[in-house]
Amino acid sequence: MFNSLIEHLRGAGIGVSITEYLALLGAMKANVAEYSVDDFYYLARATLVKDERHLDRFDRVFAEVFRGLEKTPGDPAQAIPEEWLRLLAEKTLTDEEKAQIEALGGFDKLMETLRQRLAEQKGRHEGGSKWIGTAGTSPFGANGYNPKGVRIGQEKGRNRSAVKVWDQRSFKNLAGDAELGVRNMKVALRRLRKFAREGAAEELDLSDTIRSTARNAGYLDLKMVPERHNAVKILLLLDIGGSMDDHIALSEQLFTAAGGEFKHLVHLYFHNCPYESLYKDARMRGQDAISTNDVLNKYDHTWKLILVGDAAMSPYELLQAGGGISSWNTESGQTWLSRIIKAYPKSVWLNPVAEKHWDFAQTTRIIREMMEDRMFGLTLEGLDAAMRRLMH
Repeated sequence: MFNSLIEHLRGAGIGVSITEYLALLGAMKANVAEYSVDDFYYLARATLVKDERHLDRFDRVFAEVFRGLEKTPGDPAQAIPEEWLRLLAEKTLTDEEKAQIEALGGFDKLMETLRQRLAEQKGRHEGGSKWIGTAGTSPFGANGYNPKGVRIGQEKGRNRSAVKVWDQRSFKNLAGDAELGVRNMKVALRRLRKFAREGAAEELDLSDTIRSTARNAGYLDLKMVPERHNAVKILLLLDIGGSMDDHIALSEQLFTAAGGEFKHLVHLYFHNCPYESLYKDARMRGQDAISTNDVLNKYDHTWKLILVGDAAMSPYELLQAGGGISSWNTESGQTWLSRIIKAYPKSVWLNPVAEKHWDFAQTTRIIREMMEDRMFGLTLEGLDAAMRRLMH
């Protein structure tokens, strides 16, 4: 059975090594999960899944491999906490829905009936209005309908009327093509790491302390070292205003995630395309302007460049001198962008617009070509690919 799980996981694109498989077997031998299906699920997930993006795939594979092997709950009062059901009813059910439950005899009667039917039913049942099964009107089962029932063994809700969901998966937002939240962005950004010791000696070096204490005849000799920080340096240029207003929340999440992952992070703003000036503040006032040439001179090629924008604008703004909206540019945006890209060999462009729409804007196509296909979507998969590109 475990071999089947491993094969199905690998078939779903979840790389499971022999080391992880042996770790699972060792934990089972040590009775970590004992006889609980739930405990085994969490143990298998913890030992076999290395990437958060694969959690939803694991849930689906686990359900496929072990469907039908779940131990039938002998005591519904324990498997489906009645106090949970009562609290849910108080918070979410309408008066009409509560009346429908009362029509069955109330929660006590609902739970007692489920106990009896679990004890009496001997096999799978489909259709009908009594037994626990599928495609019927019983209060208990799947793929049928009852105004307020207990859903058992169904992948997702159909009529949005089940009191308890047994098969809910919680990690679908971590799929590779999903838009990102701050936590998921941090997971992807962590690929871009290169640790170095920086600052004052404030962290205990345990190994050196043990060696020094041993050499010192047992007298404690504490050894301190500077803390380790991510030494990667990031220059983050963010498009702001206009069509990017639709992507403010996503850009803010990226900024928050980057701030938490990189000690060396400088962020500046531009509108549509970088020109002779960048801005320290999103309001892009004159007093916040900083010369683009000064930026290129101050932050050398050892910095990695991340540009964030939809790359969609009037072709005039990109291709012509004087096309800038926020200021008069004596050189075209294309000229400035080429200069910036040349200054930072390690650079990527993150586009919050779905990739299938990139070809609709002429300027997006041009910038994508200028970036030599280093334009990536702001999805977990896209951000992960961008970080890999910056590391090589």
